[in-house]
Amino acid sequence: MPAVPLLPALAARARSSAHASVDDCVCGTATLADRADATVVRHAGTVAKAHAPDTDAGALAPRLVTAAHLPDVLLPPLTPTPASLHGRLVTFWPYGTPVDADDPDAAPWEAAGTLLARLHRAAAPTPLPPMRGPAKAARAVARLRAAGPHPAVADVLRAWDTLPAWARAEAPMPDGTTVCHGDLHLGQLVRHPAPDGPWRLIDVDDLGVGVPAWDLARPAAWYACGLLPPEEWTRFLTAYRQAHGPAVPADGDPWPDLDVPARALTVQSAARALTKVLAGGGRPLDEVERSLVDACARMGSLPPQLAPNSAT
Repeated sequence: MPAVPLLPALAARARSSAHASVDDCVCGTATLADRADATVVRHAGTVAKAHAPDTDAGALAPRLVTAAHLPDVLLPPLTPTPASLHGRLVTFWPYGTPVDADDPDAAPWEAAGTLLARLHRAAAPTPLPPMRGPAKAARAVARLRAAGPHPAVADVLRAWDTLPAWARAEAPMPDGTTVCHGDLHLGQLVRHPAPDGPWRLIDVDDLGVGVPAWDLARPAAWYACGLLPPEEWTRFLTAYRQAHGPAVPADGDPWPDLDVPARALTVQSAARALTKVLAGGGRPLDEVERSLVDACARMGSLPPQLAPNSAT
């Protein structure tokens, strides 16, 4: 009998997880994501996620335990033990209402800042692997190097080369104790219980210990590139500080702590954008892509600020 493809098999697992009996089920199943690194489906109030094929079970396990232990910050899994399907690790989660991308004025910047501060101040219930942010940035740069020539590639690589070794995943991070999300953006927040419960952080694939400023870096990078309005950046940073987040000082200039991670996220975003452009035949850069590349060009000629006591 031929194997059932991953997506319908995952949908069936979500359905069986959502219902004690599926005989009379009339719920539809929705595909929330279907990428090489994750396939996610929803059935009723259950979400099933097939993680990337190279996901390390030994690293995922403590991440799930941590999510279960911090339900006021992270969306807790329905079970802390992953299943296996088509050679992929599968986890099950309660459904939460995502951020409305069509209503930017309602973006939950205060909730994002507050949740990050709580996460950064939390004690991990079990030893965690390193947060994967720098490794993902390094992977994006490696893919750009292999993607082919483009006039902007040199600027992106030059900006990357100015970063300290830890930000390029070539050395241990200077903080090995703070719990970090590793890939914070507004798509990582949901309301649970749906539809209008409190906000929670989702996606533990990159969760681990490391430099907490990395979790503030994507909004910081977009603000520095002119892609995030100052008011929204201020809302986010103020909420983080008011919740006593340790990544930046309680007042004053936060940039000495944010500069290196923000530069790394700018390079990562530019590298991903250019890789897609090259894969699509080399179309002209759009406004956002050009802003990221231009920022890399500026960064390549100006060394980054280094936080006090940080590794070089």
